[in-house]
Amino acid sequence: MTITALWQPIIVTAVIVFMAGAVIWMAMPWHKRDWSKTDDEEAVREALRSTRPGMYTVPNSTDRAQFDDPKFQEKLTEGPQAFITVIPSEKPQMGGKLLLMFVYNLLVAVLCAYFVSRTMTPESDYMSVFRISGTTAFVAYGMAYVQESIWFGRQWSATVKTFLDALIYALITGGVFGWLVV
Repeated sequence: MTITALWQPIIVTAVIVFMAGAVIWMAMPWHKRDWSKTDDEEAVREALRSTRPGMYTVPNSTDRAQFDDPKFQEKLTEGPQAFITVIPSEKPQMGGKLLLMFVYNLLVAVLCAYFVSRTMTPESDYMSVFRISGTTAFVAYGMAYVQESIWFGRQWSATVKTFLDALIYALITGGVFGWLVV
């Protein structure tokens, strides 16, 4: 079985997962409280207004010696500590983001097709194809957020909800690959 022979499940999976993601993020309630408002949003906006788009830490240490400095350690203790991503100030452009998400879904489907093509034969049964493609999709869609919770303070509840999303995407992927490959 070659990866190019799996073009149909790649395309169908990417389309259906894209639609499922749209439903999850627009209609389902579980991500609505992932992000909170600061106590004084206007003061935070004003403080960040002159900050260029990028990723920042507060307090920031550029090397180990600075990190070990007692004054820096005091900043860590007294807080707050933050990981901040500043994006350009403009009206959100959803078209480009949606296109990139679809491309990401295609890449995940290609990865699933790769593993299916390397581990399955034309005689493979539905559940074998489902298991390989679904597991690959789950890992691709869900596992990276664990690092975000460990290192950058992402709420574990948000990561668990992302696992729910990844499970839905994995079930769709496994189902489509099992249906169209076998």
